[in-house]
Amino acid sequence: MTILITIIHVFVCLFLIIVVLLQSGKSGDIAAAFGGQGSQTAFGPRGAATALSKATTWSAVIFMLTSISLSVLSARKGGPGSVFQGSKPAQSAPQPPMTPAQQPQQK
Repeated sequence: MTILITIIHVFVCLFLIIVVLLQSGKSGDIAAAFGGQGSQTAFGPRGAATALSKATTWSAVIFMLTSISLSVLSARKGGPGSVFQGSKPAQSAPQPPMTPAQQPQQK
């Protein structure tokens, strides 16, 4: 189940990237950037929803659903615990005894 959702998630990611890059910017004129008459509203004119904008919306919804599904499935699979739960502590090598020249001087 996780593999199927992951495959769908990857395809939706790629599709979403392509669809967003294919869209043209709204009020992308240089005059609109400096307060020209290219735009009548604060965020540009709102036209009818095109096929690309509908595809973007639906692919974003599917992307979010698959992201949440993968998150829930991975939390259930792993359960609570630490990433260090199964590891052994590092063991240090025994140090050789100090020679009289290496021992600290007492005052």
